[in-house]
Amino acid sequence: MDFELTKEQQMVRSMVREFAEEVIRPRALEIDKEAKFPEDIFKQMGELGLLGIPFPEEYGGSGGDTLSYAIAVEEIGRVCGSTGLSYAAAVSLGASPFYYFGTEEQKQTYLTPLAEGKALASFGLTEPNAGSDAGGTKTTAVLDEDEYVINGEKCFITNASYAKTLIITAVTGKDSKGKNAITAFIVPTDTEGVTITSNYDKMGVRGSNTAEIVLENVRVPKENILGEKDKGFKQFLYTLDGGRISIGALGLGIAQASLDKALQYAKERKQFGQSISKFQAIQFKLADMAMEVELARNMVYKAAWLKDKGKAFKKEAAFAKLYATETAFRAANQAIQIHGGYGYMREYEVERYLRDAKLLEIGEGTSEIQRLVIARELGC
Repeated sequence: MDFELTKEQQMVRSMVREFAEEVIRPRALEIDKEAKFPEDIFKQMGELGLLGIPFPEEYGGSGGDTLSYAIAVEEIGRVCGSTGLSYAAAVSLGASPFYYFGTEEQKQTYLTPLAEGKALASFGLTEPNAGSDAGGTKTTAVLDEDEYVINGEKCFITNASYAKTLIITAVTGKDSKGKNAITAFIVPTDTEGVTITSNYDKMGVRGSNTAEIVLENVRVPKENILGEKDKGFKQFLYTLDGGRISIGALGLGIAQASLDKALQYAKERKQFGQSISKFQAIQFKLADMAMEVELARNMVYKAAWLKDKGKAFKKEAAFAKLYATETAFRAANQAIQIHGGYGYMREYEVERYLRDAKLLEIGEGTSEIQRLVIARELGC
């Protein structure tokens, strides 16, 4: 086994870390406090090619790989969970389905501007009554001559207020077992009948746009089907498998940030005449944090490596997402504890890490759903 990153992957880490430290970190407190999506930062990320890292150059991408992309998410998440989440969603959920399932024409039309960082897309899957049970989708698409008429509601959709294009899952009939047959549709946000609002007041990742989408008699041509008709369920499961690697990478970034802050503070803070890093109680916390961060990194990187090699990665993606996100929450909680009263204050940042980390245990499949996926992969 070779754990050495390639020169290209090392260059990605160096470039993204420099950008994150110089451009994003100085704004992180403001982004969280004002709960405002940083459009200007995303424009710069697009210019750097970050939004196209895992896609081929022929579609405007950088020709990189999943591991390079995971490293980029980790580095951005290390300074700002909000920006990291919107970045992960833009690539894994907004752009990747076009690459996985789109026709050549759809890739040229929709994927290229996304990979070039000139536009954003959003993945409309979750509904008020269809969260973990995504198969319980209520949004419908009915064929009327050469157009599909879509009606329904989506909630908790990342980046939708700033997207040019939506990927909407809708019921198009019943399968052979009598269950909902789901199809994915490409819906430009300026289509008549599409209403997007963002009124959520969130606990964490506050600078990541989260929106509600209402579709009222929205008409799209039948050519706007993404992938195969009635195969949307399998498509979004594959999309989520890949997305879980990126959310694991985001959790890894937050966990690393928590460790970094806690270690720095422990060395500087003095009590009873010495640095608190000299106390075994603090040392044990830091040792556990460091161990879990490294284990999470190995899991995330392995899942990304498997995907890049064309090997099965569903179980490993669930491992990575589950462990890295729960590690992020534990690490942030311990960082607050090590900081004591200061950890409760916004300016020390670790309280933000905890608020941001919590969402990662919920979005793109809750921790409970990850355990269910793993159990099924084990043959249960």
